[in-house]
Amino acid sequence: MICLLKCCIYLFMIVFCLQVDSKHEAANAYADAGHCYKKTNSSECISRLEQSLDLFMEIGRLGMSARYCKEIAELYEQEQNLEKAMVYFDKAADLYQGEEVNSHANQCRLKIAQYAAELEQYQKAIEIYEDIARHALNNNLLKYGVRGHLLNAGICQLCKADVVAITNALEKYEDMDPTFSGSREYKLLEALAASIDEEDVEKFTDAIKEFDSKTKLDAQKTTLLLRVKEMLKAKEMEEDDLT
Repeated sequence: MICLLKCCIYLFMIVFCLQVDSKHEAANAYADAGHCYKKTNSSECISRLEQSLDLFMEIGRLGMSARYCKEIAELYEQEQNLEKAMVYFDKAADLYQGEEVNSHANQCRLKIAQYAAELEQYQKAIEIYEDIARHALNNNLLKYGVRGHLLNAGICQLCKADVVAITNALEKYEDMDPTFSGSREYKLLEALAASIDEEDVEKFTDAIKEFDSKTKLDAQKTTLLLRVKEMLKAKEMEEDDLT
């Protein structure tokens, strides 16, 4: 009841603000109205936040528009509507990039890569991870994350099950970052690529166990690697059936 009353007040404020051409205040009121619905009606919340970001866009407040794009993306994320979440994370990333808030832009782009991989849009994820890694190499504060981004890109390459593409990718990553070839991440990708080429499930599993014993793999990497393992198992069974 209180929430409904608040929404009515905000909607009255919106009408008044638009009548006196105060679009900034109207945009804020739309956002406040949306937040009233956040716990009870996500579609209504999203609708109001979209109206807010549209007005902020109209008056050139790109930072505020980016903020509400990201919030809408997170609401879709909570509902497991990953396609919609990706659309709004992409809009937010572009807006943050335009405002030169690169850290926020990259956070949004990493979300897109994560969900693209989950939805088996591997090439899209690869391009994002590689691009972020490439730019991080030129930033002393972000260099530490390069290996992780290249590992994510490499795992997505493995999911495509193209041994030639994987080999080419590893060569490219060496060129991008000459220190990468000496890293545990590189050695893991190299071992996994070899096991796929040899169709050796046991070797694939052992390489993951060895890496995971020292550096714990997160849920996303584990899920993707499990997909690759299942593909490898299926291929091995096919070979057995033919012999």
